[in-house]
Formats: sequence, structure tokens, C-alpha cells
Amino acid sequence: MKHMRIYIDTSVFGGCFDEEFKKPSKALFRAIKANRATPLISDILIAELARAPQVVQDLLSATLKWGNAERLEVTKEALALQQAYINAGIVVPKYADDALHVAHATIARADVIVSWNFRHLVNPA
Repeated sequence: MKHMRIYIDTSVFGGCFDEEFKKPSKALFRAIKANRATPLISDILIAELARAPQVVQDLLSATLKWGNAERLEVTKEALALQQAYINAGIVVPKYADDALHVAHATIARADVIVSWNFRHLVNPA
């Protein structure tokens, strides 16, 4: 199986502590810890998780310490792509952070975006 570069959305970290999403979320983090996948961790994800419960922040810290994470900084290119998604009506301005997540994943050439955000990120409608 191909070593995947996975953009992880904020909801997946919290999913490890939610009964509905716990099993698949923890399986993903086990794969990352075993270096079977590379997590793409953006500055916007880190900022969002700074407001999360401590247990979620601890998972982020652990993930970063495993040493295989790729950090994605906010760049002019990411902000321009975020705005293009908003201007095209793909994401409404109220959810601009979601557009920035997708912009980061696109620019980093992620193999997949993993999210439990069914309203804005993984909704094909």
C-alpha cells in the first residue's frame, strides 16, 4: 500500500474522544505513529486545537513528537487559494477556515483530506 500523505482536519483529533468516531480516528493515529502515513499539520489546525480540550491538545503534541508530521504554514499562496474557493462559492465566507484547510491540502498535494466535518469539508453536495 502506498505511503499516504494525509491532511488531518481538526475534527479527527476530537474524534478520538467521541464514541461515534473513536474507532476510525484512533486507527488513523496508530498508522501515523507506526509511520505508515504522513500527517500534514497546518497552522490553522494548530490554532483551532489551541481552543480544544487538553486531551485533544495532548494528542496534537504527541503527533508532532512522533517526528513524521509535515508542518504547513500559512502562505500567500494558501490565502489566495482560500479566497478563490470563497469567491467561487465553494465555501461561504462564514467557513473561511474550512477553505483554508482545503487550500493547505491542495498546495501540499495531500493524497486525502480526513475529516468528520460532513457539512463543509466532506459533503459532495
